[in-house]
Amino acid sequence: MTHYILFDTETTGASTEDRVIQFGAIILNQKNEIEIFDELCFSEIPIKLEAMEVHNITPSMIENKPMAIETKFYKRLEELNSNENFLIAHNINFDLEMIKKEGFINNFQLIDTLRCAKHLFDDLAYHRLQYLRYALDLYKIEETEAKKLNITIKAHDAIGDVLVMKLFLSKLVAKCREIYPNLNPMQKLVELTQTPVLIKTFKFGKYKGENIEEVAKKDANYLNWMKDNMKDLDEDMLYSINFYLKR
Repeated sequence: MTHYILFDTETTGASTEDRVIQFGAIILNQKNEIEIFDELCFSEIPIKLEAMEVHNITPSMIENKPMAIETKFYKRLEELNSNENFLIAHNINFDLEMIKKEGFINNFQLIDTLRCAKHLFDDLAYHRLQYLRYALDLYKIEETEAKKLNITIKAHDAIGDVLVMKLFLSKLVAKCREIYPNLNPMQKLVELTQTPVLIKTFKFGKYKGENIEEVAKKDANYLNWMKDNMKDLDEDMLYSINFYLKR
């Protein structure tokens, strides 16, 4: 029986040494059975102030909590780690890298709702989960869903974000059925996850709002500077810059 694991992590920070300190997850199966996980976990890596500012998890909150690999969610994740199942997250590479630090070796089919959003809702200005929450009116139905699942919604809280992601996944599936009526929508989302997005316009920086292809013609040095100096450059933006520079 196929399982769909939607999950999110909160962490001590976003650097190489940082670790998971919270799991939020909703697991669905084909019988419409639902499992919910909302667990804090301990890490010996200190929580960075910048991370606390976002998720509000303080050191005292994770004292005496189990290590990440000892949480109920992590153990369930290992049990379901099969190619017949789907692992789903918004910007999945970040969360996947975090659990790989705990020794996790992935066998799931992967769906990145962030990259799928860029493909299927390319008319939207941004694709951050909280932006999508409001742009697609998910906030209007989330309270009903939260009460049904006994979940408290808070921005930048793992389980709250997973609930919003669950609602957004329904939008992605519906969009796939509309655009690709003859294809399995979940398999199409897996395919889109593996397909880089060609970004057309800058949404930040010196040339915000301008066409990247035109910038490549008039100021290729700037694009090369971005590649060499912006270490946190989004992989789709990097793909797009290389694409236009080669043209």
